[in-house]
Amino acid sequence: MAEQRLLPGDIHWYDLPDDEAEQDVPRERPRRRIPGRRVRRAATNSTAILLLLAAWEALPRLGVVDPVFVPPLSENLVAWYDLLAGGQLSEHLEASLARSLAGFGLAIVLAIPLGLLIGWYKPVADFLTPLLELFRNTSAVALLPVFTLILGIGETTKVTFVLYACSWPILLNTVSGVKTVEPLLIKSARSMGLGPVRLFQKVILPAAVPTIFTGVRLAGAYSILVLLFAEMVGAKAGLGYLILDTQSSFRIPDMYAGIITISALGVLFNLLLVGVERRFSTWRTT
Repeated sequence: MAEQRLLPGDIHWYDLPDDEAEQDVPRERPRRRIPGRRVRRAATNSTAILLLLAAWEALPRLGVVDPVFVPPLSENLVAWYDLLAGGQLSEHLEASLARSLAGFGLAIVLAIPLGLLIGWYKPVADFLTPLLELFRNTSAVALLPVFTLILGIGETTKVTFVLYACSWPILLNTVSGVKTVEPLLIKSARSMGLGPVRLFQKVILPAAVPTIFTGVRLAGAYSILVLLFAEMVGAKAGLGYLILDTQSSFRIPDMYAGIITISALGVLFNLLLVGVERRFSTWRTT
């Protein structure tokens, strides 16, 4: 067979760039997630919780634990529904949420900027670090009588107490997030001519976001836990008051109903914060 002659302007396939030569190659379609996997994963993750709930229902009925002090789960859920239908649970939940969110929100507004400032500017860190080390090792619960003596037993005390407890995990994680940014990233950004403001905006802050949100999630849990202590002192509403009041009047199922509400609230709050964290951390996958 005679060799085929090339005319001016003709090209062979091997003369094409790689991206053009392979453009006709069929690409593998992205695999779709199988719904069954999600179901199996959800079942696996919830197995321990389901076993706990089953034990809570079975052990009191079998007499393994005293049903007077640990009623079966079904009785506690009935008590929870009665409190909800009577409007008592909604009243206490609303009071606790208002205090918790107020203190938690103020902690975010105050602690994150302060943590960024301490982590980024060494003179500020040198000045404030001894004071931070002093107060970070002092339990917030131990300071509750001090807050009560100074601010009284009103709403200001409870919100300030939550603010104080939530500020520390946010502040310390923000400082850690700024200080542990990869030095190579900073050097590369400076070599490209980024000034201090742009460097902080484009490199430091995005790199510190995951660590900051770790502190925010810890503070979210603290905002509910420490509030219970505050509501047990001089409060007339709130989940902490509900638990203490029902325990003192020996309404045990109602007490567990309050505890179940707090646990569910903490789980929902954590899921919300995880969703927000993923929204603000999308830069990591791009």
